[in-house]
Amino acid sequence: MTFDRIAPGAAPTATYRLQLQPAFPFAAARAAVPYLASLGVSHLHLSPVLEARPGSTHGYDVVDHSAVRAELGGEEGLRSLARAAHAHGLGLIVDIVPNHMAVPAPERLNKQLWEVLRDGPASPCARWFDIDWGRHGGKVLLPVLGGPLGDELARLRVEEGVLRYHDHEFPLRPGTERLPLPELLDRQWYRLSWWRLARTELNYRRFFTISELIAVRVEDPEVFEATHGKLLELVRDGVVDGLRVDHPDGLADPEGYLRRLDRAVRAAAGGGRWTVVEKILARGERLPAPWPVAGTTGYDALHHIDGLFVDPAGLETLTAVYRGFAVPPDDLGGDWPATVRRAARRVVTHELAAEVERLARTAVRLCAADPRLRDHAPWALRTAIRELLVRLPVYRPYVSPGAPVAEADAEMLTVAAEDARAAFAVREEARVVFTVRDAALGRLGDGPHHRDFCARFAQTAAALRAKSVEDTAFYRYTPLLSAAEVGGDPGRPAVTPAEFHAFAARLRSDWPATGTVLSTHDTKRSADVRARLAALTECPDRWGRLLEALGARDTAAGAAPAPDPHLEWTAWQTAVGLGSPDGERLVPAVLKAVREAGLRTTWTEQDPEYEEEVARFLKAGPCDPGHRAWAALGDALDAPARANMLGAALLQLTMPGVPDLYMGSEHTYAALVDPDNRRPPEPRPEALDRLAAGGVPEGVSAEKLLLTSAALRLRRRHPQWFGPSAGYTPLSAEGPAAAHCVAFLRAGAAGSEGGAGAGGTGAGDTGRGDTGRGEGGGGAVTVVTRLSRRLAEAGGWRETALRLPPGRWRDLLTGRTAEGAASLGELLDRLPVALLVPA
Repeated sequence: MTFDRIAPGAAPTATYRLQLQPAFPFAAARAAVPYLASLGVSHLHLSPVLEARPGSTHGYDVVDHSAVRAELGGEEGLRSLARAAHAHGLGLIVDIVPNHMAVPAPERLNKQLWEVLRDGPASPCARWFDIDWGRHGGKVLLPVLGGPLGDELARLRVEEGVLRYHDHEFPLRPGTERLPLPELLDRQWYRLSWWRLARTELNYRRFFTISELIAVRVEDPEVFEATHGKLLELVRDGVVDGLRVDHPDGLADPEGYLRRLDRAVRAAAGGGRWTVVEKILARGERLPAPWPVAGTTGYDALHHIDGLFVDPAGLETLTAVYRGFAVPPDDLGGDWPATVRRAARRVVTHELAAEVERLARTAVRLCAADPRLRDHAPWALRTAIRELLVRLPVYRPYVSPGAPVAEADAEMLTVAAEDARAAFAVREEARVVFTVRDAALGRLGDGPHHRDFCARFAQTAAALRAKSVEDTAFYRYTPLLSAAEVGGDPGRPAVTPAEFHAFAARLRSDWPATGTVLSTHDTKRSADVRARLAALTECPDRWGRLLEALGARDTAAGAAPAPDPHLEWTAWQTAVGLGSPDGERLVPAVLKAVREAGLRTTWTEQDPEYEEEVARFLKAGPCDPGHRAWAALGDALDAPARANMLGAALLQLTMPGVPDLYMGSEHTYAALVDPDNRRPPEPRPEALDRLAAGGVPEGVSAEKLLLTSAALRLRRRHPQWFGPSAGYTPLSAEGPAAAHCVAFLRAGAAGSEGGAGAGGTGAGDTGRGDTGRGEGGGGAVTVVTRLSRRLAEAGGWRETALRLPPGRWRDLLTGRTAEGAASLGELLDRLPVALLVPA
């Protein structure tokens, strides 16, 4: 078998995400290469590969940018993986982390941080980190102690020239080694403190609210070179073929960074490489057009695909049932906008208090230097900063002092400022919000403090959005758990076919090589769990009756009651989505949910008694294998969940963009929030072999594998039908059930008949996955069923037909042929989806 590797710099036809960790190193990924090549992807998508905190299961806690992670097999392991992948026609996409590094234990693992802690602001490495040396007497606050310093002094000891505290090691300022402990502590460039002080006293920028991740000033050219040297070497040597950029919103200047990265990659490789950014777009928000990237990692696509399978009327009923059952106050889960606003206020005044104080100090300096602004009081500036931040509807603005301001950013901040005036009782004092607005837009000047405020405001806005929405409000507002997903809008999760087609057409026009995803290492529930939960919107009354029956049964049996109805709702819906009473997975996922929600317990203020009540209820109810009261609902969800799973998978694999498959998701894949979704994958090549031998798929997992492999091989065999230059044409059904069909044609330019081309032939491109040849460039038609339970209740497809493009078409999944006005009842009688190619 011979393989053709995709051309360097070309967009992948599809990628497959592998979550590397010590339990799944480079050698395990290398062993999976033949199977993944046969599956039909063009590239492996690797989680971060540089040296990370020992034992890390994700790799985003980098400690050394100059080395490939030894626990994964080191640089030779990575190069060996690349050689094996290239031999099978596959490239490598690597996740890079420009925003932050770990504050590890022992601290010496981060060499740059170690030098700063030893030598202070004079260290050449001090430029690496955003440290406010004006705070704490010129010391870096290290909130690592388990209790107040006075209680922990006895646990501090000097040994072998370093200061030790449990697993921590700290350098000593030269000449202080023999001082008595209290004096020794006072003489260091750092201040050891109780971990609780981080909320208000921290003086280094971090990743969100995680003090163990210190932010990196990658905007500094020397820091950029030092943190990207090894990656660029791997690009130059052909080991790495593309990049995924983690969290660019944390950077001071995302566009400037991406331009520098693009230039460096082009210089190293003699041309550009496919690059996408992990940018979370709010509904209606657009990726900045000037960014030199192929697009996002695809959460915007996830939202639009998921939304097709949410019944708006059923969601309204489900939400009413939720409010009647859980009875949440509007701002604590009863109303989405109110819940978001309250969560944002909590985060901006508590978890991000140190970041807001840093902004306020900078704003005071700006105003003190300008006589026109000097009378804005510090309290007023602090209030205005908070009020503007909590009103931003997106992650952040993109502004640089002295540069033109995008109209969308200017309008967003002006609307926020107008609304924020209500926080001030005196009208004249309210004018301060427009001063803060102008500072955030870079309109007050271009000095160091102006640039600092502008960047810091945007960085703080991104952290606030992530913590208040994704990590708080998503767990408080819970009518439909599947709607609370990264990039989603729980207040309006449903998407109409027209909205989906408009989104797909916009991707095809603006970002045709963008990434698309359904499951990732960051999704709170995998696509198949969400597909099952979305089916609840088609039977909301049945769900309400089930909860009532479960409560009555538990009361009669004397079982452990739920500590509160909000938790009960969340727990049972999580169990139904997972589809099995797996206590080892349900208990930690639900405990994480209640801590993130922060209604009764939190990560930092845990209520042990409440959490024990939660665990007892879970074990007696959702986790009890003998508790089968909900089995009937589970069975009722099977058929619509199957349609949703297969439909979502086919849409992602054939819509505009580059699909990224998460490890294991070619089969049914039920995973909850991390760390559950980071379990090492178990490749099952024998299942693919059975299908390749002509076996009939039995069960939804085999059907999903058939669909996935057929679509991936089709993309690889005919890249001109799906690549950046391909078209996208919505197809409309006609008849009584037309609203339940989503269909479109993907095709290249007329006459551009494609063979293997840049996509390669690869293994297994015959049999079920072989497309044959079409006329006039051919094409592929996707047909998907939505809201299948409602469809069945209304009598099925009946006379509904789909008008196909001219010619005779064959379904790659069933072998059935159709032409003209194809009866959907006949076309979809065996599977709820179809993938048609010219017969």
